[in-house]
Amino acid sequence: MNNQLIGYLFDTNAIRVCPKDKPFWYTSGKIGPYYVNTHFLYGSEAKANEFLADIDRLKEDKTGCSKEFYRISRASYDSDPVYKGTIDTLAGYIKEHLNVEEIDYVSGGERRDWFFSFLVADLLDKPHITLFKDLSAVVWQNGQAESAEDLSGARVLHVADLITTASSYERAWVPAIRQLNGFMCWSVVVVDRLQGGAEVLRKLNVESHALVEISSGIFEKAGEKGYIDHDQLALVLDYIENPEESMTGFLKEHPDFLKEALNSGGKTAERAKLLIKGGFYGFSGEASPAKLC
Repeated sequence: MNNQLIGYLFDTNAIRVCPKDKPFWYTSGKIGPYYVNTHFLYGSEAKANEFLADIDRLKEDKTGCSKEFYRISRASYDSDPVYKGTIDTLAGYIKEHLNVEEIDYVSGGERRDWFFSFLVADLLDKPHITLFKDLSAVVWQNGQAESAEDLSGARVLHVADLITTASSYERAWVPAIRQLNGFMCWSVVVVDRLQGGAEVLRKLNVESHALVEISSGIFEKAGEKGYIDHDQLALVLDYIENPEESMTGFLKEHPDFLKEALNSGGKTAERAKLLIKGGFYGFSGEASPAKLC
């Protein structure tokens, strides 16, 4: 396990653990003890959000945007030691674990993959395939961009920020490469959340690699390094062992947590209502929020 990369992940809040008595509210309406925002490895949350805004502003120009994405990410690579260290670690892993000579292209998909894929392609001296959600693709090579048409059986390495269930691969990235007569042979991500994505990729004949896995090991190492305390570590380890049971137990031990969320207003209240509506953690989907307050 790369200790330097673990430091980057926690220093930038790319992995963030909640206080022991305040789990995070996820958009699904469920709760949990950590967030993963791998793109914060761009240097900070603020810098990452600025790049996302640039991506949203520029991506409609599909042919022209690759040049800008490369320019912006290269400038950050040259100036930010955390981002440079992350990219260098990715490229180093690929050189150690894959035969780079077999790789014809490096691809990255809209949007957060682009934080990592352009610079990895550059360091490996490979052309970059910029993939869009509508399955269109642009090849960026030697400072020039053109619409991708026929890859003629080329072998592609996909570089991404993280993998969860691999739904983006299944829905968009693998089909986009296949329709261009190419083969996505490998995937390398910064973080694997260990939620079935690697298994999906195997079924798609894509070899899956990750620098870091969201398992007990990374949080135990974070505890050793002082990034999280004993209570935070205990909460996370309990969650990893059994997410549903651990959060059910938390809500029973902290009955005011849900009440306060429902009364707080905004997104927190909306997500608390989703918890009840979804029947999560033993709550009836027909339960009235008023009865809990």
